Amino acid sequence: MYGFTITLSHAPFDEVVAKVIDALRGEGFGVLSDIDMQRTMKDKLDIRTHPYRILGACHPRLAHRALQAEPDIGLLLPCNVVVREEGPERVIVGFLNPQTMVGLTSAKEIQAIADDAEQRLRRAGARLCA
Repeated sequence: MYGFTITLSHAPFDEVVAKVIDALRGEGFGVLSDIDMQRTMKDKLDIRTHPYRILGACHPRLAHRALQAEPDIGLLLPCNVVVREEGPERVIVGFLNPQTMVGLTSAKEIQAIADDAEQRLRRAGARLCA
């Protein structure tokens, strides 16, 4: 599987987004990009959808190590985190599993970096349930 998810019930969408950003920050990640798919679909296609955001999370030290090991790894960065509303106060948070990078590169150093990133993302996800 290329990711792992957490479902939060009785949680307003905007509050979950803020909690996700805070949980990521607690593990050393910053959010480099924030794509509002709901707004994009409305603006570009005049389609109404549930709230859906794609957060581009980056841990600078891990990204630097990965870029040193494999300069083209930037094609697989940052680690995307999806926050999407499935129903009223039911929000799904999906994390890209950094292990997907391992199978796409021959640089041996990427495994340890992906392991570290995965552990940090899983801890961030666990913070959402606490």
